[in-house]
Amino acid sequence: MENQDSVLHFTLADGAVRGLIIRSTQTVGEAQRLHGATAVAAAALGRALTGTLMLAATLKEPGASVTFTIDGDGPLGKILCVGDGETVRGLVTNPNVRLPLRDGMLDVGRAVGRHGRMSVVKDLRLKSPYIGQTELQSGEIAADLAYYYVQSEQSPSLVSLGVIASDAEVTSAGGVLLQPLPDCPDGVIDPLELRSPIFGEIASELRYSTVEALMHQWFSGLNPVALQDVPLSYRCGCSRRRMERALISLGEVELKSIIADEVDGAELICHFCNQKYTFTTHDLLQLLNRIH
Repeated sequence: MENQDSVLHFTLADGAVRGLIIRSTQTVGEAQRLHGATAVAAAALGRALTGTLMLAATLKEPGASVTFTIDGDGPLGKILCVGDGETVRGLVTNPNVRLPLRDGMLDVGRAVGRHGRMSVVKDLRLKSPYIGQTELQSGEIAADLAYYYVQSEQSPSLVSLGVIASDAEVTSAGGVLLQPLPDCPDGVIDPLELRSPIFGEIASELRYSTVEALMHQWFSGLNPVALQDVPLSYRCGCSRRRMERALISLGEVELKSIIADEVDGAELICHFCNQKYTFTTHDLLQLLNRIH
């Protein structure tokens, strides 16, 4: 069985509905490994990473990206993800949070918090990015994202996000997005809403099936048509050169202060992948010379 992470784009009812089914198990597993996240932190970050891929899936412009931020009042703190439709990276402020199960499930809503804000920034390579913000509704992320789609993009959507994880590994992760297009008949929308409870088991279903098999199984009778299946992965774009540019951007005064304060140079850590970059005092002096 094909089990690589991917985003399946499809249509239903002769194009009246557009949809996505995402398998993100390996992607979320890599995020958990990099951040040493507990089960509930991995579940929350995984849902956010998968939601970011949904938001980025319709980007057409080369180099366009989405920054997805969830800033709730729960113990996880802020969740920040960046994606371009094929790759995604993310972080959570407190990846070591542990909470009791709620009804036998990971309590993502409590970990995220039920009060706060969700923001989406779409960099479409134009002069100004698109920015949308909404209040958190539940902290469960899927319902919050569906609310965002209605409020900020005027696009009623069915959203499901799921992660099955322990403190040691991510067993399965994925998501479903359905968006009826304008003039979609009620005869199509009503059956989708009736079937929506099964989408809530997306992570469980992906353990035993491919994304395309699920599309045909779930939407039988609605003429599902697969458009493309795009591979995806967790990827951080950090590099030593980018870190050099970051240090230079601090300016002459701040860079001189670092050189004076840090006897052995400086160490920068990428928050998305925890890669460490060491700069000796000699390296920092060379960067200082590049400012002039």
